[in-house]
Amino acid sequence: MLAPMNPDLERNLGQQPLADLLTKLELKPHALVAASTELITHKMVARACKGRRLTPNVQGKILRALNAATGHTYTLADLFTYQ
Repeated sequence: MLAPMNPDLERNLGQQPLADLLTKLELKPHALVAASTELITHKMVARACKGRRLTPNVQGKILRALNAATGHTYTLADLFTYQ
């Protein structure tokens, strides 16, 4: 059974640090999709950059894909202003 949606929960949180980081590193969303060993889509990356609230599972997938694409070790706090 699905939990009821919380109408007070803000879902659009504005551009996230991930978008700035991708620009700074000169990476396109496709680089994350290609580097991921898990199933992520271009739409997931786009939603992450725009600040659409993502599940912790999807946040983790985006984080692991970025780390794989760059060779750096970023944390969720580096990518998102919400947790």
